Amino acid sequence: MGSEAVITHMDLDSFFVSVERLHNPSLNNKPIIIGGNSDRGVVASCSYEARKFGVHSAMPMKQAKFLCPDAIIIRGDSHSYSEHSRMVTEIIAEEVPLYEKSSIDEFYIDLTGMEKFFGTWKLAMHIKSRIEKETGLPISFGLSSNKTVSKIATGTAKPHGQRLIDPGTEKPFLAPLSVKKIPGVGNETYKTLRNLGIQYIKTLQEMPMELMERTLHKPGIDLWKKAQGIDNRRVEPYHERKSIGTERTFERDTIDVAKLTTLVSAMAENLTYHLRKGNKVCACVTVKVRYSDFNTHSLQARIPYTSADHHIIPKTLELFEKLYNRRLLVRLIGVRLSDLVGGGFQMNLFEDSEEIANLYQAMDKIRNRFGDHAIKRANGIDAKSIGRYDNPFDGGPPILLANRRS
Repeated sequence: MGSEAVITHMDLDSFFVSVERLHNPSLNNKPIIIGGNSDRGVVASCSYEARKFGVHSAMPMKQAKFLCPDAIIIRGDSHSYSEHSRMVTEIIAEEVPLYEKSSIDEFYIDLTGMEKFFGTWKLAMHIKSRIEKETGLPISFGLSSNKTVSKIATGTAKPHGQRLIDPGTEKPFLAPLSVKKIPGVGNETYKTLRNLGIQYIKTLQEMPMELMERTLHKPGIDLWKKAQGIDNRRVEPYHERKSIGTERTFERDTIDVAKLTTLVSAMAENLTYHLRKGNKVCACVTVKVRYSDFNTHSLQARIPYTSADHHIIPKTLELFEKLYNRRLLVRLIGVRLSDLVGGGFQMNLFEDSEEIANLYQAMDKIRNRFGDHAIKRANGIDAKSIGRYDNPFDGGPPILLANRRS
């Protein structure tokens, strides 16, 4: 591939289902649905056998059961999925110097320059083979000059396949595909494009960029470039222990339990909002308390990957309850969420209902429009502004502290 950038996108095939089949081979070749067991639950993942009936992720479980009545329903084990994801990550880290873990089951790997020594296609095949041999998990990949084309190529190669898109062939490869195949095109954007008469990428390629800018503003330009096979984003180095957090130092040391509990809850709520905003989930919660004598104590707990308030807030309050000494004045409290990976709300679908998913979506929409503190839970309503947050997932520092006096 000469001096061109070479990026491969790797995606574990039907990851949650594949892990379940490792533990129970009798599930092979059967329609499997992972998610909440009740009719109010939501599909977290499903096997290719179930997808043939129209079942897909984030679908209400009641609808999925109707479409595929013979499917085997499994609640899901987020701890097991996290562990298998870690195994795959370690293999990739041993093989290449630069990779990005974009979600629990997806990776971008920068192979630029390696064609001189290994041959990029040969190396990608070796990584795929090693993952499948050592973990038992099927994985597919696409190889091209950029992230967008490689990710789309992976989708066309699934399941258990691989596809190479040579430099200069990106546009003809993309042209016959639906615009829904472009990463980032959700239902609303798709409706807008269909209203413009755009169903296939070829039509989008032929549209004037200025029209897309007028219609969708800056996202329209990005979308037009992706349709042309243009994507200059780099592979971002992956660091396992990224975190976000906030602290509050009080103007006057306090022993007001109600105030402290309210603030801890509000801190956790605000941080989980930023997780969802950055399409991240966390696996560790830490609470810190500094007393008036400047002695500082912290306590942390591992949790299944999540970005949901109703999982993280109770755990945060539980840690604070264990940590707090009611006989001492408090000078500072802090909350931190760590072990972050991509994944958004997906990891919560094993036990949460469609109503809860819709509630978070509505709350976050209000916050995105009117600010972080435009809407709060009742138990955090009395907390003053916790501090200014930058977007922790736009390439800035992974550790954020908003430390202000109140």
